[in-house]
Amino acid sequence: MQLVGYEPSGRGAALLMSDGSGGVDRHPLESGDDLAYSLGERHCAGTIDDGEHVSCERSTAPYCDYHTNTWVCARCTGTCLKDEMDCYEAHAVYIAAFAPDTFKVGVTKHRRLETRLCEQGADRAAHVHTVSNGRIARELEAEIATRLVDRVRTGQKVAALAADVDADGWESVLAAFDVIDQFALDYGLDLEARPVRETIASGTVVGVKGRLLVLANGGTTYAVDMRDLVGHDLEAGPTDRDLQSSLGSFGSP
Repeated sequence: MQLVGYEPSGRGAALLMSDGSGGVDRHPLESGDDLAYSLGERHCAGTIDDGEHVSCERSTAPYCDYHTNTWVCARCTGTCLKDEMDCYEAHAVYIAAFAPDTFKVGVTKHRRLETRLCEQGADRAAHVHTVSNGRIARELEAEIATRLVDRVRTGQKVAALAADVDADGWESVLAAFDVIDQFALDYGLDLEARPVRETIASGTVVGVKGRLLVLANGGTTYAVDMRDLVGHDLEAGPTDRDLQSSLGSFGSP
């Protein structure tokens, strides 16, 4: 069995597995559920085409050059990188907050706005522009990105798991925009301390925020970037690897 993909929060939250026969098994990640897999060798996860998994044995993970898809729209700044511009649909420009004080500009199709925010694991967000197509949205994003970031690293998102958004900083950022709508996103984690970052598929599911899977294992809470799991062969049974523990897991003397 190989872990061949994942669905972040906003799209159901699940791990996608395949036994090599072409089928894809979707494993939902519900709070309180137990995962009991140890990670084996890692190689290319192949591709999922119309619900069917096409396997690949090349050693590059999570994807080899043959199965790496580059979404050109993610690199667009208003000059279309495709042969012909095709994003003729209403787009939203948004500002997303990641606790405590990382503020990111982004764009998405208007109909996917809240879903996209959940996929990224944003804590708060503000819809600041609606435009008629993706080209205009990317131009606005590029201009705002001279003042705000347009990418947030995984480490920053892990740090946000047990933190609150700097409310004063958030209001200061929004003061420069005519805000159309605001969102406060809740992933049901309610963590008291920052989880330890690890790559495991064993433990009790606490919840999912963006592509971060939070697991409780042996008295410690772990944050797992699900992309780091993609490509691993899975073996039934909990991991026997020594894991870093949080100080709180040792209790009081």
